Amino acid sequence: MRGALGHSAAAAALLCAAGCNLAPHYERPKSQASSAYKEAVAGGDVSSQGWKMAEPRDAEIRSRWWEMYRDPRLDELEERVAISNQTIVAAEANYRAAYAMVLQAQAQLFPTLNLVPSATREKSSAALAGSAVTTATTATTAGAGAAAGAGSSGGTGTAGTNIFALPLEASYQIDLWGSIRNTVAANRYSAQASAAQLANALLSTQSTLAQDYFQLRIADEQRRILETTVADYRANLKLVRTLFDNGLDSEEDVASAETELDSAIAQATDVGVARAQYEHAIAVLIGVPPGQFSIPYVHFNQPLPVIPVGVPSDLLERRPDIAAAERQVAQSNAQIGVARAAFFPTLTLTGAIGYESTQLSQLIEAPNRYWSVGAGLSQVLFDAGERRAALLQARAQNEAQVANYRQTVLAAFQSVEDQLAALRILSEELEQQRRATLAAKHFVELSVVRFRQGVDSYVNVITAENAFLSSREAELQVKLRQLTASVSLINDLGGGWASATLGETERMAQHPPELGKEPPIPVENAGPPLPNPPALPAGEIQPDEFIKQNEEAMRTAPAN
Repeated sequence: MRGALGHSAAAAALLCAAGCNLAPHYERPKSQASSAYKEAVAGGDVSSQGWKMAEPRDAEIRSRWWEMYRDPRLDELEERVAISNQTIVAAEANYRAAYAMVLQAQAQLFPTLNLVPSATREKSSAALAGSAVTTATTATTAGAGAAAGAGSSGGTGTAGTNIFALPLEASYQIDLWGSIRNTVAANRYSAQASAAQLANALLSTQSTLAQDYFQLRIADEQRRILETTVADYRANLKLVRTLFDNGLDSEEDVASAETELDSAIAQATDVGVARAQYEHAIAVLIGVPPGQFSIPYVHFNQPLPVIPVGVPSDLLERRPDIAAAERQVAQSNAQIGVARAAFFPTLTLTGAIGYESTQLSQLIEAPNRYWSVGAGLSQVLFDAGERRAALLQARAQNEAQVANYRQTVLAAFQSVEDQLAALRILSEELEQQRRATLAAKHFVELSVVRFRQGVDSYVNVITAENAFLSSREAELQVKLRQLTASVSLINDLGGGWASATLGETERMAQHPPELGKEPPIPVENAGPPLPNPPALPAGEIQPDEFIKQNEEAMRTAPAN
């Protein structure tokens, strides 16, 4: 009875030890979040700024956030990022590698079985064989005869012995102090961080594609403005030449008009460089060779979508980069438990069962069967501070990850504040720039009239027209900055992602993409690629109103 109680107590102690976990209790690091964004100034019509305060049960940003811009071409391109972008494919493969490490670590929680059949031939040295014979002769005569027989068959070192074995060996390390469990947990947290990094890479790539697409469209609009300006300058040159032919203007004004026209033509041509680069960048983002991809011209007048903005604390659950940083903190916390467990003994159970014989034909027979069981306890007594240094390293890495997490949160708050401020201020700047453009246009009209009446020289017309062109281009650039800030705000708010969707990425490991398959070329690009930049439709180039004044002046110009 006493022995049974002793065995029960030992088993209970073993189970209690196996339930130990030396990792510190984990809690998400604290971070200071204000109750509202400083730059979310809810005065006036904020919808014109491209955002609104999210209300309870209000529609949040969806995962297909690009549909907010209502551009079918952009929708089509964004659909291809997740399946064709090679950076995303690499990030997805990295996640599957991290997920495989979780499975690898979990395998350590189970026994290891090894089947190690062997066939050896061995021969003892003559010295060992002679010693065995001497010992046998002092024991018994019959033993001496047996030893002599053994010596004649292999004890003298002149022959060998065959040994055949078929063992099944098992070993199991009991996780007394949670070392294996913490290793599994650390790898699981690492895989979750990798899943969040995959989501962050996807969101970042989608945002980059949208911004490149808008910059390409703005480049097309800039070229349209320049082509219209070229048409205006041609009409001006025709006016100046008519006046020169009638003796009412100088050759200097003709040269100035020609210079102005040629400069505008060169500017329109130069826009094609940026346009081509944006088109090539989009092709790479969707995994298509740039030489086989084109985007035709489409008149672009993109309104700003209204983006719902919540409170700063929402970012802790909506930003994949914050989720990745938090999972890395949890991983480093589990690594502390692994380092602590190294200070305690390791208990390993071993066992073996099998057959062993000197004759292969008689190997699997009952008399040749053997088995063994055992337990081993190992404890490092002296390592010159190696384990203590490993523990200090694990703690320091945990502190670094905590600091990285808090910095990531602060950077997330900053990025949202930046984009809110940009949208608010750019909406004011756009109205101001529109008024400046109208004023510059009126300045051109007045300068043309005064030049036609001989009050001012053509230099004033050139000055006015250059100011008008610069103002129109500046207005277009403000629109572009609004669009890119809008995309950046969506990206900084998480793009419809949530930490609750981390489990969806785990299912990706079960259905990986077809490796080695090249992304298909878009259907509309099946033929020869379009020249870059594509030609503008004739209806897109419409001269401004003041051209009518030029034409009127040419009709009423006096003849020679």
